[in-house]
Amino acid sequence: MTWKDHGELFIRSRKNPILTVEDWPYRANSVFNPEAAIIDGKILLLVRVEDHRGFSHFTVARSENGIDGWEIDSEPTFFPDPVNYPEEIYGIEDPRITYIDEMGKWAIVYVAFSDSGPLPALAFTEDFRNFDRAGPLMPPDNKDAAVFPVRFNGKWAMLHRPAPTTHTLKANIWISFSYDMKSWEKPEVLLYAREGGWWDAYKIGLCPQPLRTPEGWLIMYHGVRQTTSKISYRLGLALLDLEDPTKVLRRSEGWIFGPREPYERSGDVNDVVFPCGWVLVNDELRIYYGAADTSVSVASAKFSDIMEYICGCPGKQCPEEYCRRFEENKGKTIDLRRR
Repeated sequence: MTWKDHGELFIRSRKNPILTVEDWPYRANSVFNPEAAIIDGKILLLVRVEDHRGFSHFTVARSENGIDGWEIDSEPTFFPDPVNYPEEIYGIEDPRITYIDEMGKWAIVYVAFSDSGPLPALAFTEDFRNFDRAGPLMPPDNKDAAVFPVRFNGKWAMLHRPAPTTHTLKANIWISFSYDMKSWEKPEVLLYAREGGWWDAYKIGLCPQPLRTPEGWLIMYHGVRQTTSKISYRLGLALLDLEDPTKVLRRSEGWIFGPREPYERSGDVNDVVFPCGWVLVNDELRIYYGAADTSVSVASAKFSDIMEYICGCPGKQCPEEYCRRFEENKGKTIDLRRR
């Protein structure tokens, strides 16, 4: 069957970028990579803010329509605490938030930038004003993590992305399980970075938190391909089984969103679109993303169109003629405790 190029599926807001450092109530270098939620009828963004040291923290911005009229906290909402949590010595980055109905709380999985490298850490909140840290979840180097909102056979599940020890190895998305959200076990590769000329051939990582749909868990991930002159961050989709999230049902072949506009092509890190959050408003799926690690933008698509697209994607992650090694390694696990 001949592959069909669907192009980009999300439409950018004409008001992009919707948040820049010029909007901020205090001095900062850049604002980007926001998580998103709908709370009390408003769109809430937990925005990564980088200061002039290069360290990051989080600040809440709220809006009635999620496009403009933002009310931004006058000071950092969630600040690194390296005295009590030394893994945060160089800041905190890229939050993913999941509402845990069983707990009545939001779980925030974020990157703590430790002296040994980045690692996923966890905090809980009920109001995005008071936060209860649970500490690190995995050793470094590891990032791009989020938890599912429900248990599977009594266990919580988390997606994350360990970094390879050398630049010659690929970075894949893994899944792990835990009874208590403290000790994580059974690490297993879920999605592989593909090979060769693929847009996601170098490394991949989770973007927003998993989204439950009738057809399965919808996930968005970023893919990075290195060329001789640059790297580019683009976005793809995958669909996981509702009862067993280790099963990948569908995966997009082409990217569905990538850097195109000037505010996405030029900034602190060029050629980057990086969403940490998405929200569903009726039949509109919105992604809130960092553009070139400098500003915040939003793009949207009809949710029904997205689901029609992903349900029509191949069941195999890689066609065999392109990625034979993936099929050979699929399902293999590695005991991280041996490291």
